Amino acid sequence: MKGVILAGGTGSRLAPLTKVTNKHLLPVYDKPMIYYPIEKLVAAGVKDILIISGPGHAGHFLNLLGSGKEFGARFMYDIQEEASGIAGAVALAERFVDGEPFVVHLGDNIFAADLSDAFKEYEAQGSGARIFLKEVEHPEQLGVAEVQNGKIVRIVEKPKEYVSNLAVIGVYCYDATIFEFVKTLKPSARGELEITDVNQWYLEKQALTYSILEGWWGDGGESFDSLLEAGRLAAEFRKKN
Repeated sequence: MKGVILAGGTGSRLAPLTKVTNKHLLPVYDKPMIYYPIEKLVAAGVKDILIISGPGHAGHFLNLLGSGKEFGARFMYDIQEEASGIAGAVALAERFVDGEPFVVHLGDNIFAADLSDAFKEYEAQGSGARIFLKEVEHPEQLGVAEVQNGKIVRIVEKPKEYVSNLAVIGVYCYDATIFEFVKTLKPSARGELEITDVNQWYLEKQALTYSILEGWWGDGGESFDSLLEAGRLAAEFRKKN
């Protein structure tokens, strides 16, 4: 299985820290944020990785990460010219994926859980998609999945009323049919191609499964507070392991 790490975006919520660099290059405890998703994928056996960034700082990623040899991986790079959303960025991976199943990892999602077993389960699944869920205290701020009898029955973005405490985090497994669907997607009200619409499409086809991650999870790119919290959690985890 191949991997795609999304490291684009303007990082406006972390300005002025992002005035001269990409948010995924900011430090989280003792290493750049982008190292965390790379290490998670490599530890789970994903060695061919496409890193997609915006045009402003693409060279910084190349200078930092190189060929991937340091990580025991092989890196390729691409640029998302415009901020067209997560699904728009994923569309750039079609040639790299070349018909194979693949995993998408948002570059600012940092967590403790190992992904190996979940990836094996997805590969055994053979087709469709798999999303990753995490129990959270404030589901109203996130997209959440309602699960009944071991199956996802609906996905709701930032629910105003309680639906579930299982947040959809930034790791997704897809088969290659995603690319044909993304070509039919229309931008949302905020002008982006939404990954939630992709997951909803797989759900309607009854081809969407899930894994629930244990341990801590942090979104390093959401705010100054979330960046600080991700660093704290990463530090605690490192010192214990």
